[in-house]
Amino acid sequence: MSALWGGAQVIAADGARPSAVEEEDLARGFAAGDEACLKEAYRRWAALVYTLAHRSLADAEEAKDVTQQVFAGAWRGRAHYAPERGALKTWLIGITRKKIADALTQSSRRRRDVDAVTASAPPDSVPPTADQVIDQVLLTEELQRLPPQQRTVLEMAFYEDLTQSQIAQRTGLPLGTVKSHTRRGLSRLKRRLEVDSGTH
Repeated sequence: MSALWGGAQVIAADGARPSAVEEEDLARGFAAGDEACLKEAYRRWAALVYTLAHRSLADAEEAKDVTQQVFAGAWRGRAHYAPERGALKTWLIGITRKKIADALTQSSRRRRDVDAVTASAPPDSVPPTADQVIDQVLLTEELQRLPPQQRTVLEMAFYEDLTQSQIAQRTGLPLGTVKSHTRRGLSRLKRRLEVDSGTH
């Protein structure tokens, strides 16, 4: 970081504007991969980045994450930064806005997922027990072993809650055939599940 501090000292001794030129040297050092310049950039502008993120996200932890992402991303992408095209601070703020937008998108997606799960669950629902989960797995497995038409009819009845008449309309099968497939499929499922559970 000798160029940064050395340049600043010489200019200050000459009576020029040290802060402006120092920032230019800082930007050039950052673009060149000087780790001391990264540390100095973080010291100067991390609070600004954090403030912008916190103001938009209203969450301290997310704002911290965004701040880290901004400087890590800027350092990794420093080859794309050209000091002659703009100040380092301005470039960092541009990255900050993009990271904030990404964070808001992710947060919105998480809220939608949570809302969807909440809306689909009964008001007083409780998590299924281990036995219920196992039964569901066994039922699904046994359904796959049934002849195709029996499986289709029972899946429509179990998972879509369709009546036999509705299944007949959906599949184009005669109602009597649907009833027959249902009866045979259920009987076969019962026998298989009884065998699996050890019931005789």
